[in-house]
Amino acid sequence: MKILVVEDEENTARFLQRGLREEGFVVDLAFSGDQADLAVSDQDYDAILLDVMLPGSDGFQLCRLWRERGIQTPILFVTARDAVLDRIEGLNLGADDYLIKPFAFEELLARLRARLRRSEVPACSQSITLGRLALEPASRRARVDGQEIELTAREYLLLECLARRADQVVTRTQLWEQAWETGSEPVSNVVDVYIGYLRHKLGTARGQLQTVRGAGYRLSGSA
Repeated sequence: MKILVVEDEENTARFLQRGLREEGFVVDLAFSGDQADLAVSDQDYDAILLDVMLPGSDGFQLCRLWRERGIQTPILFVTARDAVLDRIEGLNLGADDYLIKPFAFEELLARLRARLRRSEVPACSQSITLGRLALEPASRRARVDGQEIELTAREYLLLECLARRADQVVTRTQLWEQAWETGSEPVSNVVDVYIGYLRHKLGTARGQLQTVRGAGYRLSGSA
């Protein structure tokens, strides 16, 4: 399942990203209201962890905006704003839960999983079909022409990251942030090496994985 963490404090954001990835989630980060709104407009998420105090639009404004647009993705506020009136406002705006900082990661995880269990069919767990290639995010399986291919956990994360942005250029930095648990810049050519492994395993679908010179990689939505 795919989670968006909206948090302007980078250490907290990276902490949540690492912890959620260890639990098997795919995690995107947004550090401002504008970045968060762009991400939600561009991607489907199973849940959003949302701070209130953000550069640009604050969390309350974002929650109101998304609900007015008809976006029903579960929203969990994770914030230091602990006044009762703040909690009431957040929930009245359409949030599904409100967790106050500091918090125990285990409690956040329990609340997140409880919310996800109540979601009937999470959009990001649905299968993805692109030409010869098919992905099943719920089980982290990939098939080419109906035959399952053996991928490592990191190779699968790279492939899903590309698949969810089909026909778009994905930079090496974006791929690095998705598949490696670090906020640093990509090390040497490690992303390129793993893309090479992935392209080899894709077999007849290898042509769908394209190199965009000087920019990154793109996974074509058609064979």
